[in-house]
Amino acid sequence: MTATAGVLLLVIVLAACAAPSEPEPSPSSAAVAPSPTPSTDPVASPEPEETPAVLTCESMISAGTVSALTGAGWTAQPKEFVVGGVDFSEGLLCFWADYTVASDHGQLYGWAPVSGTDAATAQAGLLAEGWKREDGPDGVYFTEDARYAMGTDEDGYGMTYLFGDGWVRFADTRQGLILIEWTG
Repeated sequence: MTATAGVLLLVIVLAACAAPSEPEPSPSSAAVAPSPTPSTDPVASPEPEETPAVLTCESMISAGTVSALTGAGWTAQPKEFVVGGVDFSEGLLCFWADYTVASDHGQLYGWAPVSGTDAATAQAGLLAEGWKREDGPDGVYFTEDARYAMGTDEDGYGMTYLFGDGWVRFADTRQGLILIEWTG
């Protein structure tokens, strides 16, 4: 991974984790009404955020990641999502980059719904192509051989697929999978 890509990944991760700052009250808003106090009821929980109804390059990943990428002048282009020879046409693979500059630097994120049969076929195809399989608490990971990776994360993982119950995620590093928030 180049130093620029490493710095960008760090910025993306930090932006995704950063809490939004509270706006300063203006003199006119301070006199309107006090804000409600949080509930002390241990059973009360915040309302869950609604998932957007449509899978897009922007809705797939965290809002902080989208903000960091677009702030760097990057945009996303959808690509064909094929895994181990299986075409996941109901899913989406996005390549984020600065398309105003001729370069191969960018970030990949993908998500698709997967049937059990298609998951088994795709996984068999990945194994036949030399990808390494690891079982994890979130599902089954398939990672490219690090010797052939264009870039790796700090744990040595390059491009990685994560197969869960009825879905597959993809990122150009295993650590990049945490930025994918789409659940279907």
